[in-house]
Amino acid sequence: MTLRGSLLVAAAAAWLNGGVIALGQERSAVTDGEPAPAALAPVSVPLNQERILKIIPDYQTVQDTSRLIAPLTSRQKWNLAWWEATDPFNIGSAAMTAAFSQRDNQTPKYGEGWPNYGRRFGAAIADSATQSIFSAGLFATLLRQDPRYFRKGPGYGILPRAVYSVTRLFVGRNDAGRHVFNSPNLLGMGAGIAASNLYYPSASRTGTVMAGRLETSLLGGLTGNLMSEFWPDVQRKLFHRKPKN
Repeated sequence: MTLRGSLLVAAAAAWLNGGVIALGQERSAVTDGEPAPAALAPVSVPLNQERILKIIPDYQTVQDTSRLIAPLTSRQKWNLAWWEATDPFNIGSAAMTAAFSQRDNQTPKYGEGWPNYGRRFGAAIADSATQSIFSAGLFATLLRQDPRYFRKGPGYGILPRAVYSVTRLFVGRNDAGRHVFNSPNLLGMGAGIAASNLYYPSASRTGTVMAGRLETSLLGGLTGNLMSEFWPDVQRKLFHRKPKN
């Protein structure tokens, strides 16, 4: 099965899973005339400052999900988007992406030579920044969803956690703490890719290029989810360090 087919299957499974979860949440809210237990106060968790391998930013991860977590404020969502867009590691990754695409005049097809490397570098920064701003900032605020990744945690097996990481591409959490379709993530990807038509050369403004970039974005999101899910375990077991949050 191709990556695109696997992601479609995961999306369908996540949609069904989200419906089951939502139904369970509704049923759990109804008691047989018994008084509801006192609600625990949600805990406000700051954006994660720890880095994977000390260099890769992991701002969006909530490591300890055993507590009731308060949603991000609108300002925190925009801070998350800005930090992701301007992080030195992400800018360095854009420079490497531009260098690879410069070879043999790959997408975006600006041509060869150092001036065109500069154009590729700027486009790579814009590609990453626009998706972060649209997803974590604009759409997360408008749709009242929490753009963070909430770990399933070490209380579960490796396979269930890996499957959970895949489904989080399509299942998110709204500001009320309920599981919903992850609209900000997918809308942000789509809007960022559409925005690239403003600065990509005509040879790279094709449906095939756009579909390839969407697949790349989904694969990057999946890789990020898996790293966010399992890195604290690796850190604890290999380096004997406990996550701060």
